[in-house]
Amino acid sequence: MLTDTAVRQAKPKDKPYKMGDSGGLYLLVKSNGKYWRMDYRYAGKRKTLAIGVYPQVSLVNARKKRDEAKEHLSNDSDLSLIKAIRKQHALHAADNTFKTVALEWHAKNVHTWAASTAHSIKRYLEKDIFPWLGNRTINDITAPELLAVLRRVESRGAHEKAHRCREYAGRVFRYAVATGRAERDPSGDLKGALTPVKSRHHASITDPKGVGELLRSIQGFSGSFITKCALQLAPLVFVRPGELRHAEWLEIDFDKQEWRIPGEKMKMKELHIVPLSQQAIAILQSIHPLTGTGKYIFPSIRSNSRPMSENTVNAALRRMGYEKDEMTGHGFRSIASTLLHENGWPEQVIERQLAHVERNKVAAAYNFAEHLPKRREMMQWWSNYLDDLAMGAKIVKFPKT
Repeated sequence: MLTDTAVRQAKPKDKPYKMGDSGGLYLLVKSNGKYWRMDYRYAGKRKTLAIGVYPQVSLVNARKKRDEAKEHLSNDSDLSLIKAIRKQHALHAADNTFKTVALEWHAKNVHTWAASTAHSIKRYLEKDIFPWLGNRTINDITAPELLAVLRRVESRGAHEKAHRCREYAGRVFRYAVATGRAERDPSGDLKGALTPVKSRHHASITDPKGVGELLRSIQGFSGSFITKCALQLAPLVFVRPGELRHAEWLEIDFDKQEWRIPGEKMKMKELHIVPLSQQAIAILQSIHPLTGTGKYIFPSIRSNSRPMSENTVNAALRRMGYEKDEMTGHGFRSIASTLLHENGWPEQVIERQLAHVERNKVAAAYNFAEHLPKRREMMQWWSNYLDDLAMGAKIVKFPKT
């Protein structure tokens, strides 16, 4: 006989296994959940009844359902047993529909997303998935059924949206698996079934309001502190992602408030100076006690001798709810370029700070500090401007110079 403690503490193994109770009832323990099953015989054939998923169906309730099934079997009617199965499904149908699970998943994750992203995800669900799958029991939905819904989206020419809907549906199914209301995620079977979409290059957000939301999302990031510091510094210095993750403490001069990136790390193969604002210095000082004894400012989580993974910042943006065609690590450069130009800063100063300006190799050796005083002024103004955006302050454009 099973006990509540034994059921609760049961852990998955390399292969699924059974924990027997009595009267044919047992708990099937798999890598993705625990399932109540009952073996019985009818008309000389061995059959299995799916009673429910633990913990939604407790041990006590599983036994009640077993006894109910046995009562139907005593009438020598398998049809009665089928009716009992349907009754079990009906009892839990309201809690296990795709719509119910999806809205629960959305509510649990909404605080981790930007407001615009949360609104967009809910609209996609409500407009393109709920009308056809919303009232279906989530565990009964098959890959072909999900594909048929996504084909409706594709038929409008909204190929990118179809891919997004598949991704969001997949997250809902995986949440259902984790909470014991589905056995698998059918969206994984649809890889390659939709029309491919070419991603936009270096996606970014350039609307000031949207940038403010992004900065607030970064402030609320709950992952690794090292990753959070990288996310906070990225918009202030707007260097290329590879330059950021390879940043070394030896390159930082706190007295001069600047970061000197060696030429071998730069795309243009020349020394690059990044004036550091007071806000950038504060971020570096906050992380120094944690990584300051090592080589890299943002080391790998696996080894201090290696820099942060090239996927870390993008993965953090995805975790915050920003899709790959909305914002990338490289997008911080586009944000700076767009808004600095809009606010009247001289193009040559902006381009030099972005390390876009190509010159001959002889000139490059002497001009790495070109426009440096103006760049220092611009970088501090930029950090102050971003602070204002993060606070939702009214934006006043900088006078053209």
